[in-house]
Amino acid sequence: MGFFLETLIGGLMTGMLYSLIALGFVLIFKASGVFNFAQGAMVLFAALAMARFSEWIPAGLGIESKTLGNILAFLAAMAVMVGVAWVIERWVLGKLVNQEGITLLMATLGVTYFLDGAGQTIFGSDIYKIDVGLPKDPIFLLENVFQGGILVGQEDLYAALIAASMVAVLAAFFQYTATGRALRAVADDHQAAQSIGIPLNRIWVIVWSVAGFVALVAGIIWGSKLGVQFSLSLVALKALPVVILGGLTSVPGAIIGGLIIGVGEKLSEVYIGSMVGGGIEIWFAYALALVFLLVRPQGLFGEKIIDRV
Repeated sequence: MGFFLETLIGGLMTGMLYSLIALGFVLIFKASGVFNFAQGAMVLFAALAMARFSEWIPAGLGIESKTLGNILAFLAAMAVMVGVAWVIERWVLGKLVNQEGITLLMATLGVTYFLDGAGQTIFGSDIYKIDVGLPKDPIFLLENVFQGGILVGQEDLYAALIAASMVAVLAAFFQYTATGRALRAVADDHQAAQSIGIPLNRIWVIVWSVAGFVALVAGIIWGSKLGVQFSLSLVALKALPVVILGGLTSVPGAIIGGLIIGVGEKLSEVYIGSMVGGGIEIWFAYALALVFLLVRPQGLFGEKIIDRV
């Protein structure tokens, strides 16, 4: 039982990180109707910016405090992501208002390759470290209940708590603020939103900036765990099955979908992987997403769209 709970908790913590990245997909889709294939590249770009700024800024300003250096690096990386959001709105999405969905999807694919290349050109292509002070030593929980206790990584625990807090704050922002309601109005109908005075360009900059902030936090967490390298963009793409499972238009769906994927891949790898040679964790999420596409394409909490002709 103790080992099962250990695996379950590990899956929940990983799932929370998937949910955080998936939230970036959901935010942009809800506000613009665009499936942002560039979210993974945004995570990599943001993590590269954070890693390099945490080296350059303390060295350039002669800052000895690691905490202050990390704060300044975070602010600089966030400024870069806001700049990226402005460029995407100004030179890509702003030119494609009311175009077909496939056109917008192809535009985000172009943004993906641009960010991948620009990130490595500007910041370098080596493997970089991000150290924001998250404790890495594991701890044992419930030692009085289970013999030997349950082994939990402190870094994973703190990362999951940060991700959960971010998801809660952004969900509240989307649901209860005037800007959040404007984002939903823009998603429903671009032209109607413009006709009642909602500035479409400003809304898109805001939502891409928020998605950039989400990408930055996710990039810092994953970069701290795995190092900042090209594979981060592939890790971020694990959020694709999450949004398919939870629903492209649902913030709660991103949370539930992430937890299901995280727990499912951990349990299947531990209990089934040994019987089939392992590797289930790599493809489990995509296989589950395929099943949902066949059975319930809109996901668990997504809106079922009916077109009348």
